[in-house]
Amino acid sequence: MSILNNIFNILRFNRRNWKAVVLCVFTATVFWFFNALNKTYTTNINFPLSFDYDIQNFIPVEGLPQYVRLNVTGNGWELFKRSTGVKMDPLQIPLERPGEVKKIVGSGLTFAFTNQLNGLEINQVLSDTLYLDLEPKAGRWIKLAVDSIQYNIKAGFGLASDIAVMPDSTYIEGPARLINKIKEPVMLDVPQRNIDEHYIENVDVELPYPQVITRQPPSVSVMFNVEEIITVQDSISLVIENMPSTVSEVMNSGKIPVTFSIPESFIESLKIDSVKAVLDLKNFSRGRTKILPRVDGLPPYSRVLKIDSVIVRL
Repeated sequence: MSILNNIFNILRFNRRNWKAVVLCVFTATVFWFFNALNKTYTTNINFPLSFDYDIQNFIPVEGLPQYVRLNVTGNGWELFKRSTGVKMDPLQIPLERPGEVKKIVGSGLTFAFTNQLNGLEINQVLSDTLYLDLEPKAGRWIKLAVDSIQYNIKAGFGLASDIAVMPDSTYIEGPARLINKIKEPVMLDVPQRNIDEHYIENVDVELPYPQVITRQPPSVSVMFNVEEIITVQDSISLVIENMPSTVSEVMNSGKIPVTFSIPESFIESLKIDSVKAVLDLKNFSRGRTKILPRVDGLPPYSRVLKIDSVIVRL
């Protein structure tokens, strides 16, 4: 029992002197730490990279490598600063022909880095290969348009004007290979749904490869008018064009039923006698076939919803 008491007495310290004990421990730790940093060590460190090339005329298709890992030997102070990010200037890699260099073997970088690491000796470049993809920078104007918006309009309403895009083009810039892949016109996506009135909003120009392709302007104004639509059912005259002499029979001739929609503001301009179903037989081939006639004479922004086909026999 006396042995245990002696051990406890050794480990126990006077609470009135705890500050002095802590200060002693701290001082000893600092002396040990500073002494350790004065020695030479070998370790692995990630160094930031910077590529020196003509940034005015070339652009990376994908992000360039950000770091290279080196095995280095040096003073503890120097290694400590480097490993904590202090005084970590990026290592420079010059690229005289950026479009031609696709990869750099890590072992070939030792000489390039030697003069950039004062106070450190490079033992080995641990990064195997750095892959690059730089392209000549290119730019061009591209046309913009809006695809069908029938799913954006509220049920019972319809388009009552042309769709205006202002400005109708944007200037894009980026790697030549990717710029040349973009086809015109670039379709804009109207995000709103259930539109039932005049529409004017800014719409983003969305392009592939947004990380490396810029556009100016990045958004444009889209405008169009929407009105309530009226559905009309009636019969209209059938007119035959380019009828060959070999056609023996055209069934359903005369009047043909049709159903169409028309914006409310255009209903007064509708003259049903001027609306015709036109059957163009210019490219009619031998045999018996059904042909869907086109409808002429409807007011602007009307849509044919239903019309009967016509049977033609040669």
